[in-house]
Amino acid sequence: MRVKRVTNWENRKKFQTRNLWAGILFGLGFVAFMDEMVFHQLLHWHKFYDKSTVAVGLVSDGLFHAFSWFATVGGLYLVADLNRRNALWHKMFWGGKLIGGGAFQLYDGTIQHKVLQIHQIRYDVDIVPYDLVWNGTAVIMIVAGLLLVRSARKNARVAGQVKPHVT
Repeated sequence: MRVKRVTNWENRKKFQTRNLWAGILFGLGFVAFMDEMVFHQLLHWHKFYDKSTVAVGLVSDGLFHAFSWFATVGGLYLVADLNRRNALWHKMFWGGKLIGGGAFQLYDGTIQHKVLQIHQIRYDVDIVPYDLVWNGTAVIMIVAGLLLVRSARKNARVAGQVKPHVT
């Protein structure tokens, strides 16, 4: 009696959504962390919440930093689980990572900066070029991520059409 071996492609397809969400969580957390580290801590351009005292701004940055690390660690936990199951799909993960990072950045640039106005990228400068670069980069990341996910799904369809060699 022959035992059917599960191929990597079968595992990847089975855990496709988990690969995508691992990337989304990691990308969201990573880009949020980079934003907080570069623009908040190193450049001192703004705090997460700039409408109050410096102390409130620092507390809001701390909470934002904690959120970014919880998302990053959650994504890495999913990656470790996928790796253990021999189901880690790098292309799907990277697609999710770009989608998650771009989605965070677009949310930050539109909702937090413009709608809620809790902070801007910078103050006392012409903000339009900063907004265009910030939001434009976010859109590029999302589109690139969607293209990677589409390509990964196409690869899975093609691999599913090829009959594996059974010995």
